[in-house]
Amino acid sequence: MALILNIDTSTDVCSVAIARDGYVIALRENDEGFNHSVLLGVYVDELLKENNLTSDDLDAVAVSMGPGSYTGLRIGVSLAKGICFGAGKPLIAVSTLEALANAVARRKGEEMYYCPMIDARRMEVYTAIYDREGEMIQDIRAEVIEEGSFADLLVDRKILFFGNGSDKVKNVLKNPNAVFISGVTTSAGNMVVLAERKFAEKKFEDVAYFEPFYLKDFVATVPKRKVL
Repeated sequence: MALILNIDTSTDVCSVAIARDGYVIALRENDEGFNHSVLLGVYVDELLKENNLTSDDLDAVAVSMGPGSYTGLRIGVSLAKGICFGAGKPLIAVSTLEALANAVARRKGEEMYYCPMIDARRMEVYTAIYDREGEMIQDIRAEVIEEGSFADLLVDRKILFFGNGSDKVKNVLKNPNAVFISGVTTSAGNMVVLAERKFAEKKFEDVAYFEPFYLKDFVATVPKRKVL
């Protein structure tokens, strides 16, 4: 049983939740774009103050470890590590895709495969496949989605696709066993069950050396229009 601060900045959603014993008691998030560097620290401070807490009251800090936005992940992990260093608290890392899949599977409860997708630009997504109990069926990977993607699994089982990368591949995967739901976003609230489980099992990260799970190397882009 624990009081855990959960942080998710893996996509364009900036999200912070405080959970007690695996249940959300406070949540604040913004889905209006990548303002994480401005909003994240403010959200953490506000939630702690509103609940008459300080970082010393926490039992641990959990952070969404990726895959996802390179910059977003760095911001979230940096703040999480800073809180852990300052307050002497353990750090918990939660897979972004596993948290998404777990949240949807608990809500749906159907015997099918669950496939969270995070946008990785163009027709590429970060994805994995889980069963209803959370067991991984296909490993986390970056995949360019084509018409024949997941064909071997779609032969005899429905797969539920969701997440901010699923909308763009909806018209590509025409198999009748491919089911899509919209409106599923990353959230610190999705992390709390997995974070509580890891806390109970004492699965903590090395605060000094932990790095996000980027999956792919960062590639800097050059703006097409330059202002002289």
